[in-house]
Amino acid sequence: MAKTRGALEFDPGFGPYILAFRGTVEYLYTDINRFKNFSQKKVKFLQYHKKILEVFYNNVGFYVGCLMWAAYLIAQPEGEILSNPCFGGKYVEEEDTSDTQYMLKFAELFPKDMKYFLGQSFEFEPEIVKLIKVYEEFLILNKGFTETKLNSDLVMPKKLKIKNVSEYKSLIDKAIEAKNLALLKDEIGKII
Repeated sequence: MAKTRGALEFDPGFGPYILAFRGTVEYLYTDINRFKNFSQKKVKFLQYHKKILEVFYNNVGFYVGCLMWAAYLIAQPEGEILSNPCFGGKYVEEEDTSDTQYMLKFAELFPKDMKYFLGQSFEFEPEIVKLIKVYEEFLILNKGFTETKLNSDLVMPKKLKIKNVSEYKSLIDKAIEAKNLALLKDEIGKII
């Protein structure tokens, strides 16, 4: 069956719902750490920890969505990817993976903060850490999408289990409609 050229969007609609994880976390921790008194820090952490997790899970959902969207794009007839802001840019791996590295470090340290400030045991699901690593591999394989002009240029990590790509599109559409990328976090098992 011959493939025909078509136009495919780089972003299915995630843009307005992406939250700046690193900036938000650094801002909130700066506010927590401005206090010298532990009980004041504890109160601030108690106020902020749910917001921090909300932004973290939003990013995790974004990563799931990006992997699902790429799988969906690859399954389409060959076509040009429109509105890729990375295309033609300079690829620097350390810069491109700095956010995923920050997320991984956060996933390691946040449980310690939960124990320290709130006396609560907390762990991120191992699938979340695995997903972040797979997403980072996806970024590296695709050189930050600096050379991604066609959907056939996309490379997927071998660790992904790609099945029903039309379901992926439906899940992405629901998350965008709900204006909540964190909903995709619950779909990790469908992709890794």
